Amino acid sequence: MKKALTVMLVMLIGIAGMAFASGEAEEGGYAWQPERPINLIVPWGAGGSTDRSARTTAGIIEDALGTSIVVVNQPGASGSVGTKAALDASKDGLTWTAGAVKDLGVYKVQGLLDTTIDDWHLYLNVAMPNVVAVNPDTPYEDFGDLLEAFENNPGEIPVATAGVNSAGHTAMELIKSYTGIEYRHVTFGGGNPAVVATVGGETEVVPQLSVEEVDMIRSGRLRPLAVLADKPLDISGYDESIPPITNWIEDFQAAPIYFGIFVPKGVPEEVVTTLNQIWEDVVVNSDELQNWAAENAVVFDPAYGEEAVDKSFPMVQIDAWLKWESGDAEVNPSEVGIPRPE
Repeated sequence: MKKALTVMLVMLIGIAGMAFASGEAEEGGYAWQPERPINLIVPWGAGGSTDRSARTTAGIIEDALGTSIVVVNQPGASGSVGTKAALDASKDGLTWTAGAVKDLGVYKVQGLLDTTIDDWHLYLNVAMPNVVAVNPDTPYEDFGDLLEAFENNPGEIPVATAGVNSAGHTAMELIKSYTGIEYRHVTFGGGNPAVVATVGGETEVVPQLSVEEVDMIRSGRLRPLAVLADKPLDISGYDESIPPITNWIEDFQAAPIYFGIFVPKGVPEEVVTTLNQIWEDVVVNSDELQNWAAENAVVFDPAYGEEAVDKSFPMVQIDAWLKWESGDAEVNPSEVGIPRPE
């Protein structure tokens, strides 16, 4: 009898210990533990702003989740090809995409893809400014020189961007809307090729994002003329501040271009719960991402959920209505829930 009681007591202690250990694991873990690698489709070329920010963030998520993330570049049609692949994939939570929210928000306006930001869970990492830079062999010493050249040579000065709907193209169209200039648009498969083309003398101007230009600016192979903001931009390792475009166009207004990882809605709730927790506990506090942002002259500003929508939507509005008013859109933005900016 005593032996039986002893055995029973040992079993109860064992069960209690297992329950305690299980409770600890559940408390310290995540609701979702994928059994296969996650596919992250980058819908732009390698080496560009989306690719670099997405890969940095993917590494942080990998460490937190303990699951491999396979990054696949799938460019085409202004990012809509890779985005569609993620949208059409099985809603098991294992296929994501990445990019600028303003691109995601205007695909339907442009007639490129039947989607809006309401179809996605947004996980922001950084905001990036555009920098208008030129080949150092050009005669343009400041942005005023460049504006004068555009005015005197309409449609002749070659400008490299990552393509229609890219951040660089949006930047030039914004400048055009304020000044009436014309330029020769030369498109490439990503921000990095556009920068390389300007460094190599194939084009004269590149208005892409700071992260895509920063290395060439530091090395003196690009001359930065203006940042599309109302405050100067400082770059680590570069002695001079880049002046704001408002020094030349006083009423110029632009909103931050937010980048991040996007997960299509319809995935299991535990996927969303897990990513929300990773953003809250890990990404928001990531020294690695903060250091990457500082090195690449971008703004560290992670967010998810409604906060992410609120932060990123102003640039969606600006870009959508810019395209509509310039004749580059097929659908009126107001018809897809994008009111005109005030």
